[in-house]
Amino acid sequence: MSAGPTPLAQSPMWQALAAHHREIGSRHLRQLFADDSSRGERFAAEAAGIYLDYSKQRITDETLRLLLALAVECGLPERIEAMFRGEVINTTERRAALHVALRRPQGMALVVDGTNVVAEVHAVLDAMTRFAETVRNGDWRGHTGRRIRNIVNIGIGGSDLGPVMAYEALRHYSERALTLRFVSNVDGTDLVEATRDLDAAETLFIVCSKTFTTQETLVNAHAARDWCLSHLEDEAAVAKHFVAVSTNAEGVKQFGIAPGSMFGFWDWVGGRYSMDSAIGLSTLIAVGPEHFRALLSGFHEMDEHFRSAPLTSNLPVLMGLLALWNNNFLGAATQAVLPYEQYLKRLPAYLQQLTMESNGKHVREDGQPVGVDTSPVVWGEPGTNGQHSFYQLIHQGTRIVPCDFIGFAKALNPLGDQHDLLMANLFAQTEALAFGRTADEVKADGDSAPKLVPHRVFEGNRPTSTLLVERLTPATLGALVALYEHSVFTQGTVWGIDSFDQWGVELGKSLAKRTAAELTGGNEPALAHDSSTNALIRRYRRLRTQTET
Repeated sequence: MSAGPTPLAQSPMWQALAAHHREIGSRHLRQLFADDSSRGERFAAEAAGIYLDYSKQRITDETLRLLLALAVECGLPERIEAMFRGEVINTTERRAALHVALRRPQGMALVVDGTNVVAEVHAVLDAMTRFAETVRNGDWRGHTGRRIRNIVNIGIGGSDLGPVMAYEALRHYSERALTLRFVSNVDGTDLVEATRDLDAAETLFIVCSKTFTTQETLVNAHAARDWCLSHLEDEAAVAKHFVAVSTNAEGVKQFGIAPGSMFGFWDWVGGRYSMDSAIGLSTLIAVGPEHFRALLSGFHEMDEHFRSAPLTSNLPVLMGLLALWNNNFLGAATQAVLPYEQYLKRLPAYLQQLTMESNGKHVREDGQPVGVDTSPVVWGEPGTNGQHSFYQLIHQGTRIVPCDFIGFAKALNPLGDQHDLLMANLFAQTEALAFGRTADEVKADGDSAPKLVPHRVFEGNRPTSTLLVERLTPATLGALVALYEHSVFTQGTVWGIDSFDQWGVELGKSLAKRTAAELTGGNEPALAHDSSTNALIRRYRRLRTQTET
């Protein structure tokens, strides 16, 4: 009987990396740069319009060699090919993870179970395009004959985070005559505020739910339906003011949406990987078909790079392995994403789901404990706002926070020298984080009282990567998102986990369904929770029925 898989922490390359870390882990970036005058040029790679400078990571050539050997030992090249071939790599849900098929050009083929899924993707994309054009040119009219001027996307998770991030990122390219809003939270305030100043006769809702049973989305969709009908007073209006992104034709029909107004997708599209599927309908309407297809081409260019580039110069592989090094060997529990571009203000939130829902797992695909830390906590804000907020901790705090800085050489909205100042801040921050400021340097400046010197010392040696792009375009946005998708996949492969399921989302949702009835029932329910939950439910019931004074 053969033994099971070797626990990751006991594997030869992991052990080699642990020994390597003991040797160089405390080596300062000041020394690494002093020892290698070409480091800034050598530790860099470029693909799909994105230049990655990772020279300010706390690594050596030997670190890279060992990390790449670990990736090979864990079967990364084979797993990349398995994903692109459409094999069942999402093992717990027994399905492929074929988001890469969503952005393959027309004419390419990818046959899964006898079906060319690329042809199906383009059939849906063509239907989305036709519909979007009717909305954009005014041919699609509301129930009263008025033109649609407002789009409200209703979804949650990837059905919200993807579309809202893409809309904000590409607002420069959007049709300004259209107002777009996004509703995700089951908190009624979200929908009320999104519709407060809208005219129902000019508003179109896009309901995004693969199964058309997602509780939060359906609750919001029915509330939007009631809002619409309270103004338009005719059930027939639903068909002109609602469309669906779903696979549940019967559920969509019962809601009142016309069959031709449903745009489908497939079970091999995970929610957090779906912004380039029909879930992107609001994006397509906002920016138009040409820009949406450019977004897809950017995704595809990075896909092809990930699949074909040598591991040594493969951007997603390098980023994934560096994140793993920081997480598992330097002990960094978080990672900051810091875009120096206001249009990317929702990118950190989007990457939170992509990273933490994908790799926030404690067991491997075989159900055995991973045995090492998995996903870091991802967070961030646009620069320069964060500099006057949390950068204090990044520079002088006791925890190491690796950072990805994202910048663009050309501004979409040039205003005097403001973009140069923005980018000067980006470059200065990465330099300061890497090299810091010693006590001798503080004293040499001569502008500090002796007792203030310790407060003005910066340890440095804080790892960063810089992603530098010419300009934020739909294509570069697609490439950037695909870069992070495949970086997350790289990390998950090394950890041996299924990056495409999300069982951790289920428990709280299932408990909430039971608890909801206990909160609203007329008679005092017989509660069987723990003492804390029981007490909270009883107090909530008293407060919700208490007469206002």
